[in-house]
Amino acid sequence: MKQKIGCLHAHYSNIAYIEKALTAYEVELIHFVDPGLITRMASDETYSLSEAERRVKEQVEWIAQCNVDAIIITCTNYIAILQEDQLSVQVPIIKLDEPFFNYICDLDQPHILLFTNPATVEGTMKRLHEYAGALGKEPQVEVQVINHAFELIMQGKKEQYHIVTSKYIRNLLESEKGKLISVAQLSMVEAVKEVQKETKVKLGNPLETLVSYLEENLFRRSDKEQQPPDDML
Repeated sequence: MKQKIGCLHAHYSNIAYIEKALTAYEVELIHFVDPGLITRMASDETYSLSEAERRVKEQVEWIAQCNVDAIIITCTNYIAILQEDQLSVQVPIIKLDEPFFNYICDLDQPHILLFTNPATVEGTMKRLHEYAGALGKEPQVEVQVINHAFELIMQGKKEQYHIVTSKYIRNLLESEKGKLISVAQLSMVEAVKEVQKETKVKLGNPLETLVSYLEENLFRRSDKEQQPPDDML
């Protein structure tokens, strides 16, 4: 039976990344996109955190009512704002960054984590440290922001964004040899894949860890649930 997953995004560009990554699986994806929340938080000083929390809560609960088997949240800002203990939903909520955090926490080497959106850095790093602390880990992470790149993707200049991001990663591989490098945002995944293919250097990204998590915890579990009991074989 095909799984139905609701995906909450802050930008339309994230839809294609999730669709492409899950093409091989028996899954129906329903996408919900709301760029307005992040825009308002960045531009309206009167818009309070409690109002933003209420908006995300409403979105997640609405998606849960659409008869989905799970919810994926791809926006790191949404994840940081979400107050999960206030939700009344029963379906699993899968946050893009948590499988990725687990990957980072398993690494012993110094790690560079790249962002293009400076507004997501504080919330993401706060969550990473909380996640690592719960595991008793202290990952050696250095944050770098690719300045003036995110505005390109927000303007729909995806190709220019890709060029700027991939160039930065190539330069970083040259200047920071010996350090592991990952990107924190879905919009950076295509650049990572291109550079990784060229250089044969492993680069971390949250899409890869998300797919691995889904395969292990959602798709495989679903397959087992559909198998008939031994006494029916």
